[in-house]
Amino acid sequence: MASTNDLDTLKRQRITNSKLYFDIPPNKVPLIYSSVYDISFLGIEKLHPFDSSKWGRICRFLIEEDVLKKNRMVEPVEASKEDLLVVPPVALLPNCLVHHNVLYPFRKQVGGTILAAKLAKERGWAINVGGGFHHCSADSGGGFCVYADISLCINFAFVRLNISRVMIIDLDAHQGNGHEMDFSNDRRVYILDMFNPRIYPLDYEARRYIDQPVEVRSGTGTDEYLSKLDVALEVAGSNFDPELLIYNAGTDILDGDPLGRLKISPDGITTRDEKVFSVHAMFAYLVMVVSSMVKLPKP
Repeated sequence: MASTNDLDTLKRQRITNSKLYFDIPPNKVPLIYSSVYDISFLGIEKLHPFDSSKWGRICRFLIEEDVLKKNRMVEPVEASKEDLLVVPPVALLPNCLVHHNVLYPFRKQVGGTILAAKLAKERGWAINVGGGFHHCSADSGGGFCVYADISLCINFAFVRLNISRVMIIDLDAHQGNGHEMDFSNDRRVYILDMFNPRIYPLDYEARRYIDQPVEVRSGTGTDEYLSKLDVALEVAGSNFDPELLIYNAGTDILDGDPLGRLKISPDGITTRDEKVFSVHAMFAYLVMVVSSMVKLPKP
């Protein structure tokens, strides 16, 4: 059996040899997206509340509103098997249909999250319109998460970007149990997780490894949520001085989301994001991943 030192050396080699980091032309904006992100699986995806085409709609909206030009977005590279083995994935050898329609889009999103850290260090911030698979760890997956993109992003940043202190701000409605398990004994990573404790994944072991847990129970409204966030961000800034901030910007806190069960208004979500960006401006490079939105019923 390989020793811990051998495994660490192999991991560093995989990260060093990876092609997921590449130079971005200065005319590109620090927003990462690929049309491959959206998932279509013989129509089966329509039977589940998870919105598997949200990423494309976000970018189409930005383009239609003339906020962004399509040719100025950054196209990521698909994470390879060697890349994924840095944090061993749940799925490596699927059948062809699952590979092409589900896992390939996920691997492109993983590539986007990893690249976002490099781009953030160069530009100050970067957004991957995808990723945020915070239920996946080196040991297990769950909740639509088969690749641990947040953990991978941080491991790459440690080796390739000379980063030594990372803060995760996870504001998805669900607990980010994947990265919590991956960095359970790593003092280089500080985790602020603001989540509904009565919904999936109910991972009580992982909760032990949250540096700063903030519980927001079902029915929590916008004002209470934002007030708790203000306090949490102030405490986090006092407790830890990060070089890199990973922000999991889940939108399943939106009022009407059947899985998140919170009651945050659209304007409240915008304010939430602005608060996190304000913290980043004072402390660290920011990587924002856009995750977790379900299909809401039409009014």
